[in-house]
Amino acid sequence: MNLLARLTRNLALAIPVAMLLGWLYGLVAPSAWLRATIVPLTLLMVYPMMVGLQPRQLLQGGGLRAQWLAQAINFGVIPFVAHAIGRAWFPGQPYLALGLMLAALLPTSGMTIAWTGFAKGNVPAAIQMTVVGLVIGSLATPFYLQWLMGAVVPVDLAAVFRQIALVVLLPLLLGQATREWLVRRHGRERFRQEWAPRFPPLSTLGVLGVVFVALALKGGDLVARPSLLVDVLVPLLVLYALNYALSVTVGRFLLPRGDAIALVYGTVMRNLSIALALAMNAFGEAGVDAALLIAVAYVVQVQSAAWSVRLANAVFGAQPAAGADAAGGSRAKDP
Repeated sequence: MNLLARLTRNLALAIPVAMLLGWLYGLVAPSAWLRATIVPLTLLMVYPMMVGLQPRQLLQGGGLRAQWLAQAINFGVIPFVAHAIGRAWFPGQPYLALGLMLAALLPTSGMTIAWTGFAKGNVPAAIQMTVVGLVIGSLATPFYLQWLMGAVVPVDLAAVFRQIALVVLLPLLLGQATREWLVRRHGRERFRQEWAPRFPPLSTLGVLGVVFVALALKGGDLVARPSLLVDVLVPLLVLYALNYALSVTVGRFLLPRGDAIALVYGTVMRNLSIALALAMNAFGEAGVDAALLIAVAYVVQVQSAAWSVRLANAVFGAQPAAGADAAGGSRAKDP
């Protein structure tokens, strides 16, 4: 667990290492059998995140304006920006464009809450954005894919919904059952302090496993096209840069400091674990292209979040002093 915790803290390094090891494995050993590991690794990746999720948090959190703005950006702007970038950058590679769309359609994750806390933002608002984003994203993704990508990528709505049930609903039910059992057995406070921190590192193990498999399956293509990783990096940098610019601008002009920080991380941080799971499970062999792009997105997301925390005071002003308005998020804690 200590090793997994260290990997979680150093995800920006662990992901490229897993990519490199997967690529090397794909060059020297048979990799087709790894497809059988995708579903177990997917459940390992998503289930631990669901243990800490509290649906009742939909009724808690920050200001209504911040929530509306976050979902307007998440589902009214970013998917269409990603679609435009994908069409322009990948005109003959629809499954790479699909990877960009999947990342754009599934906002918020545990990273949303963590980075909001690091930047001294409104953590309850970030928690609420995470829950709302997960619910809306899970329901809306199949329809967005059919609408925006259906002309170039075969989208089986029923199959996508089945995969969302597998990678979102089933882990959510198992995670909530686990949470309730542990709370009844050990008490809420002991669960929060002792048991809850043990689950996110398990998710990291699933992420690294799926990234390893994706790169092992793409090893030959990367040898034939060594520029492919750079090719997927550029549109990701453009998408994240535009997302940051929009969210920071809206937050600075329309929200108090704490809510503005929650808005940034509630819109820029994507649920790449679920996006990766859908790419690998819902689109067959061609989905590996989408998974490659999403694997690179992990590196961009973690690095950009780390830098943005350092710039939070410069962009949004200093943290309010103790006793200031709680809407600023200075005393907010993750329940």
